[in-house]
Amino acid sequence: MSPLYSIYKREFTSYFVTPVAYVFIVIFLFLTGIFTFYIGAFFETNQADLEPFFRFHPWLYLFLIPAISMRLWSDERKSGTIELLMTLPVSITDAVIGKYLAAWSFTAVALALTFPMWITVNYLGSPDNTVILASYIGSLIMAGGFLAIGSCISALTKSQVVSFVISVVICFMFILSGFPMVLDIFQSWAPQAVLDAIASFSFLTHFTSIKKGVIDIRDVVYFSALIIFWLYVNVVVIEAKKAS
Repeated sequence: MSPLYSIYKREFTSYFVTPVAYVFIVIFLFLTGIFTFYIGAFFETNQADLEPFFRFHPWLYLFLIPAISMRLWSDERKSGTIELLMTLPVSITDAVIGKYLAAWSFTAVALALTFPMWITVNYLGSPDNTVILASYIGSLIMAGGFLAIGSCISALTKSQVVSFVISVVICFMFILSGFPMVLDIFQSWAPQAVLDAIASFSFLTHFTSIKKGVIDIRDVVYFSALIIFWLYVNVVVIEAKKAS
């Protein structure tokens, strides 16, 4: 059994030995229902699609994903078990990736449990299931981006609360970068290329593109690069903590 898989298995199993996992899943499912059927006016649109369901995913992840990631490293540092982890025959890279994949898998489980939504919309009409599948894939990839940021921030502090707040703020900035109110600040003096570059950092810009049913390679590259960058910084932070 590889060290990475050992870390992954330990972390993934740990989610389900406490009530935290079940509370998170219940809250996630409850909020998706509220946002879809009430705020998103699912029935009032008279359209057989899940656009109202996926529309609010970035805003749900903005708070729920940092709630998952805040304990990844902060808890290890606070309890002192990070020193024990560093003495094991496992590289820091394996530890970072293993913890990240475990948290991402847990998020995937929570997202997969929303399948009754998909069944419901097929019962009510004839939706484009290719678009729905692409939206699910895009949602999971976007969640991975949120999670990579949260994991890195968790390694910077022993406080889970501080980790949560900073992660929310940074993720919020990534969401807002594509909003007109942000772009308007630069529009009067910055060239269009700069505006396009700022907008390209927005999670909403790329997720909205995927929601249309086309998984563009540029969107996949963006989220992949984002995840790799924040995980790399995560490794650097842990290395620095170990050296000190």
